[in-house]
Amino acid sequence: MKSINFVVLGNHAIAAELGKKGTSTDVTIYDRKTSDIVYTWTAPITFPDKVQSLVQAVNIAEYAILNVAKLDRFLGEQILALEYAGMKDGFVLHSYEVDREKLKGLLKNTSLANYQFVDNVDQLKQALLGLSPKALEGPAMIPVDHAFDVKGVGTVLLGVVRQGSLKVYDELTLLPSGKTVLVKSIQMHDDPVESSSSPARVGLAVKGVSAGDVSRGDLLCAPGAVKVSSGSLQAKFVKSPFFKGDLADNQMYMLSIGMQIRPVKVKMSGDVLEITPEKPVAYQPGQACILLKPDSPTTRIIGKGIIQ
Repeated sequence: MKSINFVVLGNHAIAAELGKKGTSTDVTIYDRKTSDIVYTWTAPITFPDKVQSLVQAVNIAEYAILNVAKLDRFLGEQILALEYAGMKDGFVLHSYEVDREKLKGLLKNTSLANYQFVDNVDQLKQALLGLSPKALEGPAMIPVDHAFDVKGVGTVLLGVVRQGSLKVYDELTLLPSGKTVLVKSIQMHDDPVESSSSPARVGLAVKGVSAGDVSRGDLLCAPGAVKVSSGSLQAKFVKSPFFKGDLADNQMYMLSIGMQIRPVKVKMSGDVLEITPEKPVAYQPGQACILLKPDSPTTRIIGKGIIQ
């Protein structure tokens, strides 16, 4: 069974017209199953109050849907989040009050420049039919976006198979904790399956951890596939032109690496950012990270780094 995953930004009310509401916390997930494809749509419902849910929701998806109600700084943050995540494929809708040419001007010279404009939800639904899943080969890697304990089942972890594949009775490592996890069963859209591959959205009943051991963004992966920080990280860093402040050595920031968000202190030297997380973080060399300042009165996305 194939899977295609979207993030819905802007006015995310359209997600309810695309799929059935499922898991809902600070992000809400909608899904729909056809004869051979499971579609999921993730909406960051606590944004714009909290920028963290925005960057986490973007990291769940391979395609974006941007439903623009007005041109404001929050739209700018959403464009930056998609840009920094390298989200090159998606769709744009907008309300009658929004000037399409002005909107296109904002998207120009970003990774969103080639997004397809559609006039309404019906056109969007038709356009989605022509999409294909974006599968990534390699060792299994599943970022966990929700974890909970179910009576009679045990611990259940939800996430998208970002890379590779897994099967029932696989032993995986949960990072950054390093705990060994046994996959007892796999479900896709509430149907049991024996195996699943990227980019399937899965529910995994597991042994070896409880829900309290798992934070959003923790990685289930093949042993040895991902590193864990034991101290500071270094990243080639480019500050957003929209963030006007300076980085202070003694100030606390938030760092997003995939769906992991950690408090960090930073020190800038030339174009290299030295990052010291408060807690260990799982990462891969060459992976993108986003530096955030959630209490900033203007743009809360400071810039993007590439971990060395």
